[in-house]
Amino acid sequence: MKVLYDENKDILQISFNLATIEETAQIAPGLILDYDEDGNVIGVELRQASKKVDDPYNMAYVVDNANLNKPPLKGDSYS
Repeated sequence: MKVLYDENKDILQISFNLATIEETAQIAPGLILDYDEDGNVIGVELRQASKKVDDPYNMAYVVDNANLNKPPLKGDSYS
């Protein structure tokens, strides 16, 4: 996994693996998903990142329990 912040373009990118990006889709203003040839999400891009995250220069990587204290997606169950 790779996290990149481009301060000149104010874009935060998270790549989950090294697969080639075959398609992208903007799912909300400034939020773009990258897909591989099989349709799997392999990355996320956040534009105008400095307006949407506390500090794009600081990141904490934590291995812990997932935050499940939020409304579940319709038709989804956490297991």
